Formats: sequence, C-alpha cells, structure tokens
Amino acid sequence: MTVRLHHTGISTPDLDRLVSFYCDLLGFSEVARSEWEPGFTPADDVLGLEDSAAEMVLLGLADTYLEVFEFRNPLPEPPKVERPVSEVGINHICVAVADVASEYQRLSAAGMRFHSPPRDIGDGPFVYGRDPDGNIVELWQFDGEAQPLPD
Repeated sequence: MTVRLHHTGISTPDLDRLVSFYCDLLGFSEVARSEWEPGFTPADDVLGLEDSAAEMVLLGLADTYLEVFEFRNPLPEPPKVERPVSEVGINHICVAVADVASEYQRLSAAGMRFHSPPRDIGDGPFVYGRDPDGNIVELWQFDGEAQPLPD
C-alpha cells in the first residue's frame, strides 16, 4: 500500500552547484551522500544502466527529500535549460513558503530566474522559477484555507 511520497530524484551535470542552490537558497539540508564506480551491478540493475558511475546527495526539507545525482557514466545529454512545463515528465517541484513576495525578491536578487512575478489565481500566491539546471521550482504561499497536507 502506498503511504506517501518520500522523495523526487533529479540528475545534474554539476552536483555541488545544485546542492548549493537547494541548501543555501531554499533551506534544504544534506542528509546523505554516496557514490559508486562502474561495475557496481546492483546500481546498474536498479537504474537500468550499464557500467554506471555517479555521486548522489539526498537533501531533506521537513519530511520531504530530493535525491540529486551527478552521473560520470554514462555521460548525460546537456540539460534543456528552458524545457517547457508542458513536456511529458515531472514538470516542477513545489516548495511551500510563508511569504512568496519576499522569497521572490530574495531569490531574484540571488540570481534565480522566474517566469513572472508571483500571481494569485485562487489558491494563494505562487510563482514558477528555474534552478541552475532549468528545473522548475514553484514557490507557493498557502492562504491558510487551502491546506496541502492533512493536519
């Protein structure tokens, strides 16, 4: 039986840069770090790869985790920095914030790119921005009535 979503995994060409973004700017903390070299069959079997090699960092924020991989083998394709949100696949991650306007200002000043200023179309103000690899990160300020999680 499914209980809850535990983590989402993303790959990056620059692990340190992406870990720094999520930790320094969004408040995640490093929970675990590991790596493997080519020939580690258990990783290859699970990932469906051959002779994979990677470093992985698990980041935590409250009870949610983000697993970030940097593969050394096979080498990944360059990221599509402006991948449209309409493409099939995971199209964004959402982080709940107390004040989306102030976070928008703070993160803009730190260099985060946003699609627009924050908007409110009925469920509390939110905004979509991009991490350094172009993954979309939504900042959502819940209005107190729309509760994303049960009490």
